[in-house]
Amino acid sequence: MGEGDRLVPARSKPPVFITRPAHVPLVLEQQERTALALLGAVLLITLSGHLFLSFLGNAPFAAPFGPGSREGDLVRVAGEVESISPTATGGHLLLSVNGTRVFIPSPASRDVRLRVNDSVRIYGIVQVFQGKAEVAVRDARDVELV
Repeated sequence: MGEGDRLVPARSKPPVFITRPAHVPLVLEQQERTALALLGAVLLITLSGHLFLSFLGNAPFAAPFGPGSREGDLVRVAGEVESISPTATGGHLLLSVNGTRVFIPSPASRDVRLRVNDSVRIYGIVQVFQGKAEVAVRDARDVELV
């Protein structure tokens, strides 16, 4: 090296990014495959449980309605329909089944075909209306002719 020569730093190359070519399939790591398998199993178990419980319906879980029934309990009432009366507004139905007041809201009442003296089995939730306990039906399928 001579007197006037200077050292010029070597230029570094720009960083190279490695990308996956479009024709190469994506390969999952072992942990990712295990996580996906576990998620699939949980989804399958949850769906199976839902279908099984839907198939069973309310019957196995409902207690008979009685003096010990509390608000929010799932109960069943069985007997003869003593009276049927529509509410003043909303298209709801009020039934009396063996002395028990049953409320059927308008969406469910459209699909319910009952007459006085029909034998029924009704599933619903206990609610208190004007100080009295009654059974509130959620769906037309919860009213069964016996």
